[in-house]
Amino acid sequence: MKIKTIKIKNFRSYKTEVEIKFGDLTAFVGKNDIGKSTVLEALDIFFNDGKGVIKLDKDDVNKQALTTGDTETIISVCFEDVPTKIVIDSTNQTTLQDEFLLNSNNQLEIIKKYSNGGKESVFVKANHPTNSICKDLLQKKNTELQKIIKDNTIICSNQTINAVMRSAIWRHFGSNLQLSEIEINVTKGDTKSIWDKLQTYLPLYSLFQSDRKNSDGDDEIQDPLKEAVKQILNDATLKSKFDEIATEVKSKLQDVVTRTLTKIQEMNPEIASSLNPVIPATDSLKWVDVFKSVSITGDEDIPINKRGSGVKRLILLNFFRAEAERRKTTENIPSIIYAIEEPETSQHTEHQKKLIKAFLDLSKTVNTQVIITTHSPALVKALEFQHLRLVKNNSTTKTIENVLPNSLPYPSLNEVNYLAFSEITEEYHNELYGFIELEGEITNFRIGRTTMSYNKLKRDGVTIVVENIILTDYIRHQIHHPENINNVRYTFEQLSESINLMRTFIQSLAPTSLRH
Repeated sequence: MKIKTIKIKNFRSYKTEVEIKFGDLTAFVGKNDIGKSTVLEALDIFFNDGKGVIKLDKDDVNKQALTTGDTETIISVCFEDVPTKIVIDSTNQTTLQDEFLLNSNNQLEIIKKYSNGGKESVFVKANHPTNSICKDLLQKKNTELQKIIKDNTIICSNQTINAVMRSAIWRHFGSNLQLSEIEINVTKGDTKSIWDKLQTYLPLYSLFQSDRKNSDGDDEIQDPLKEAVKQILNDATLKSKFDEIATEVKSKLQDVVTRTLTKIQEMNPEIASSLNPVIPATDSLKWVDVFKSVSITGDEDIPINKRGSGVKRLILLNFFRAEAERRKTTENIPSIIYAIEEPETSQHTEHQKKLIKAFLDLSKTVNTQVIITTHSPALVKALEFQHLRLVKNNSTTKTIENVLPNSLPYPSLNEVNYLAFSEITEEYHNELYGFIELEGEITNFRIGRTTMSYNKLKRDGVTIVVENIILTDYIRHQIHHPENINNVRYTFEQLSESINLMRTFIQSLAPTSLRH
């Protein structure tokens, strides 16, 4: 399964519900402390139930909502690519469609509600029968379903399997199911078993934080292989084998000790009686010490913790990826989501380009999604419009928007910065002007616009010719000819006005000019 959308309400800076669309690769851009990481951390709470990187507590409730008495945080996720077959009771296969557990968009929508940062209640929002006889069948026991079948003379092929009986009842009432989107509590009563089964189909979610420790004292920095040894030795099968080895070694040591003491007894009973063998208990043995010399070193055997911060973080990042993939395989999890905050941290521009290419390739593999936050121009320029999400904030609401081909028909860092941060720059002005020129529309752009006087300096550097030109050309000339100081410098407000005029004009050319 893959995330289609997530909704967040009353969680940290997100007071009112915000809905976010996801793709195979989703990149969040926006100002610092605006809520990019909050989305990734909300997903960690949703998927890992406080056993991942993030622990939910009462301080995560939005402060404004708290003043009104609203203490309920809601995180809901819609999944697409749902499994074709599932098992939700016993071993009988069924489908989410047949159990009416999909919403009106044919997606699995799971809602988690947390009261004042506490334990969650889990609901499935589904287009479900509400007919008085047909509703709540998922909560009913085998005998209750049999009674409905008997009372309504319903044909059913097997009254020992709940899924078969539910299907027979719903089929019997056919056109009178009264389908409606409702929230089904799957952590209450008999429905808890349904949630236990549904969880096995959820993706593995693994979060790599931007402020992850990156110091010499960090165990993973000392060497990822040492961390890997700890995790490998935690395997139950390996533990059992080690216990067998330890028991056999202990038995043979005991035999050696017994025979030795017997021989001492023959020669000096007094000394023999004062000696006692000391053999450590098998459960006290530290097998990890056997592998303490494992390491990854570079040129001239320089250890990882003595390398530069960029190299250390790059190794950590890829250890994180490898470990997440190992967990997916060993735990037989059907899909995986990599969430990585600011992967560009401490990385050279060339490394950033390689990283984003690796993420793009990774996102194209089966049952895999990649989510990142970034401030990197290099990363943004390597992405497509459909990958980007702008996190914006005004005085009352927070929004997360898809980035569409707005003015320029390609991912432009200048345009992303303009949309995300309202950043007004000469570079963006140049880019817009250049696009209009390239499209052969600059003459049409000038038609009907107010002109102003511009003192043009001729090539001799002395002669001045007065021209009447529009504001956009006035700014363009000053940007490209700073040596001409015979004009009043344009203002920030004029630069902003000119950018808006060009954006509006380019948008009026769509769809013929906005082509890829």
